[in-house]
Formats: sequence, C-alpha cells, structure tokens
Amino acid sequence: MDRDRELLRHFLAAIAYRTQKALRGAPEHYPTFSAGNRVRTPVELLRHMTALMGYVRTLFQGGSYPVKPDPLPTFKEEVARFHDMIEAVGELLASGAPCSIATEQLLQGPFADTMTHVGQLAMLRRLADSPVAPENFVYADIRADRLGVEQPPPARPDKHWPDAPQ
Repeated sequence: MDRDRELLRHFLAAIAYRTQKALRGAPEHYPTFSAGNRVRTPVELLRHMTALMGYVRTLFQGGSYPVKPDPLPTFKEEVARFHDMIEAVGELLASGAPCSIATEQLLQGPFADTMTHVGQLAMLRRLADSPVAPENFVYADIRADRLGVEQPPPARPDKHWPDAPQ
C-alpha cells in the first residue's frame, strides 16, 4: 500500500477515535440537544458525517449516496451506521481501489469536513453541560485497522482539567 493510502487510513482512524471520544458518556439529552438558530443537533451532525463518508465511497465505487440519509430509530443506530460507513471507506482504501479524485482532494474536502464536524460534536457536548475531558492526542492509540464503535480510552488524559463538571 502506498504512503498516501496509509495516511488516509490513519486519518480515518483518527476520525473514528475522536468521534467516539466526543460521544462516549454523553447524557441522554445530547443526541437532540439544540444550540439554537439552525445549528445541527448531534444526531443531525452524525447523519451528515455519514453522508460525507457515503460520498467518499461513491468516489471509489460510483453510484450515489443521499445527501440526507433517512433517519434511523435510535442514536446508537446512527452511530453504528457512521462507523459501518467509515469501515467501508477504510476497506476501499486498503484494497487499492482507484479513486476518482486525488488524495489531496479527499483530505481537503470530505475528510477535513468530517473532522470539523467531530469538533462540533465535542463543542456541543460542552454546550450541553457535559464537556469532553482533554487529552494529548499525540499519544492516542489510533490504528488504521480500528474504525468501529469500540475505541480505546485516552492513553494520556490531562491530569489537570479546570473545566471539569462538578
């Protein structure tokens, strides 16, 4: 596998890890938490992230993926669908399947957009009075072959957390 594909797979794994970090331990009201004025809720963000990765899949396989996938009954199912989709993209990257756009375009477009939304999920946690604990992501246990819902806990969580909930 070439270095570009290895890096894309690693970035995809970072998306999986950080998504689970943002979602792990979220309160019951979090999936539908509204920050106001047309801001996507966490469940809407996750559905959009799934659509972005579905779009990536079409760049390898052709076809189409809906811009707004049909809602699933539960947040847990939405989370599983997202991880299933990034696993499918990871398999395409590992297989060496040709892509219709360049590595740089994948990174600057759907991959970067998805990571931006992961950050929004984390920010919404804070706004929902349930902030995500900080950690040094340089040491996170991120592996290209681990794209599913099950992600490891932080390897180096910050010892001092001034914004910790009381």
